[in-house]
Amino acid sequence: MSATVLLGAGVAPVVWGVATGPLGRRVVAQNMGTTVVCLVLLLLAQGYERPSYADLALVLAVLGPVGTLVYARLLAEDLTGIPPAAGALTVAAAVATGAVTVLLCTAAAPGRTTAKLLVIGALLATGNVIASRALSGGFPGASRAGRRD
Repeated sequence: MSATVLLGAGVAPVVWGVATGPLGRRVVAQNMGTTVVCLVLLLLAQGYERPSYADLALVLAVLGPVGTLVYARLLAEDLTGIPPAAGALTVAAAVATGAVTVLLCTAAAPGRTTAKLLVIGALLATGNVIASRALSGGFPGASRAGRRD
């Protein structure tokens, strides 16, 4: 039930964001889409007792933010004008990731499953924050002295 609610509430704005608007919003929506699908896979893995769904979520938690970073690098010239504002979505994704991870760790038996859920949650939250910051212009105060253009 919760996977259906998350899928319905999360995918509709993602599809709208990817299909319309400027390039920056499309890339941010793609990043949010990987987070939503990863959380849905985690909920389905627990609900249907299918550990393979959690393995898919693990792969998506690693590759989703990497794909967003590739887009940010390849589209850097197009994103330089007005960087997309990803602050609210980053906070929403981090809160949702934390909530789903804590709920699933509570429902799962202590052991390997809980450790895997914590790793997936940490990868997803960290990757989303890094990818969102890369899209919105980088980290404040970061030096660009060693960067080659």
